[in-house]
Amino acid sequence: PAGLLTIASAKEKEQTTYHIVREYLRAKNKHAKIFIIHRLDKETSGVLMFAKNEKTKKLFQDNWNDIVKKRIYLAQVEGTIPNEGNFHTYLKENKLGKVYSSKDKTGKEAITLYKVLKKFKDKTLVEVNILTGRRNQIRVHFSENGNPIIGDKKYGSKVKSNRMMLHASKLELIDPRTNKLLIISAKTPEEFYR
Repeated sequence: PAGLLTIASAKEKEQTTYHIVREYLRAKNKHAKIFIIHRLDKETSGVLMFAKNEKTKKLFQDNWNDIVKKRIYLAQVEGTIPNEGNFHTYLKENKLGKVYSSKDKTGKEAITLYKVLKKFKDKTLVEVNILTGRRNQIRVHFSENGNPIIGDKKYGSKVKSNRMMLHASKLELIDPRTNKLLIISAKTPEEFYR
C-alpha cells in the first residue's frame, strides 16, 4: 500500500514491506529469508518483487533491463494533457535528494510513455509505461510538464489528497529461470475511482 517504505530507513525499521513479508514467511518457516528485487517510493502503491534466496535475487537483478518487458503505472495528474505522449530526458539529483532533468545529456537517460485513460475537468487519469526505471522518473516527468501527480507535494502538486495518486499496476517480465512470461498485477486502489 501507499505510505509503507519498501526497506528500512534511518527513521523507520519495523513498518516496512520488507519486514512484513519477512515476518509472514518466518511464521511458516523460521529460517525463511527474503531479498528485494526492486523498490517503490513510499508514497506509491502496487507491485513489488522479492526473492526467497540470494541466487534468485541476483538472477533477476543482473538481467533486469533485459527481462522486464513492461512496467505499467496508473497516475492521476493535475490538469489535462494530450491523449498520448512520451518524455525522454536525462535525470540528475541535487544535494537535497530532488531529481530533475538536466539541460545536457550528463544525467541518467529516462523514458516515460503515457496514454490518457480518462479526462476530468481539472485532472487526468493516465496509464504510464516506463522504459527506464530511474528514481522519481514518473513524478519528475509529469511535474516538469506542468502536470504534477496529485498529492505529490515534493514535485509541486497543489491538489489536496490523502495520498500520492501513483500506483504500480502491472509488471511484465521474462522469468530468467524458466524463460516464461510473468505478469504480476496489483488491484487498483479504490481512491483512483473516487
